[in-house]
Amino acid sequence: MATELALFDLDNTLLSGDSDYEWAQFLIERGVLDRSVYEARNEQFFRQYQAGTLDIYEFLAFQLAPLARHPREELDQWHEEFMRERIEPIIRPKARDLVERHRAEGHLCAIVTSTNSFITGPISRELGFDHLLATELEVKNGEFTGKPYGTPCFREGKVTRVFEWLEAHALTFMSFSVSSFYSDSQNDLPLLRRVSRPVAVDPDEVLRLEALELGWQVISLE
Repeated sequence: MATELALFDLDNTLLSGDSDYEWAQFLIERGVLDRSVYEARNEQFFRQYQAGTLDIYEFLAFQLAPLARHPREELDQWHEEFMRERIEPIIRPKARDLVERHRAEGHLCAIVTSTNSFITGPISRELGFDHLLATELEVKNGEFTGKPYGTPCFREGKVTRVFEWLEAHALTFMSFSVSSFYSDSQNDLPLLRRVSRPVAVDPDEVLRLEALELGWQVISLE
């Protein structure tokens, strides 16, 4: 069994950008979404996330609706282009190195992200992860309904999802000599406070101040 647990936020941590935001912008530029309607809303939700005031259910209603309007095959084709054009250029080389160091040590590694599993599944595989905890999507007859499924993997929901995942493998935080979580965002303070080794990665101002006050490690992957 792995002696250490290494958890990683995705957006603005392993990536030098936000995959949720980039996906919406990608669809706008393709003409799938109306720029006049969606661009301002996308920016508004992004700012709310940065400020720590995002209503996750309001955001998911906005972000998941387009998935229900298109066949899964078409969405998958778009995602391949999205990976090449938007995601691969913003994967941080230092992030790849960090993940590989944990993997080489035999640590149990997982991405824990609020971004939905359709967007993040291919990103997680590109980064070499076997485990992804993300906001899950409701599927009927092989197609997305535009609704989330289960607990969104956001703020306290990340703690819930990690506990459920560990329990499914007959594990707890106490099963590991060290549990690490790497994140850039104040939204991840609930999970950062649960692990034995919280690491602030190029943090926002709220997280930076919290990390300094509590003596948490602060690093840059830029």
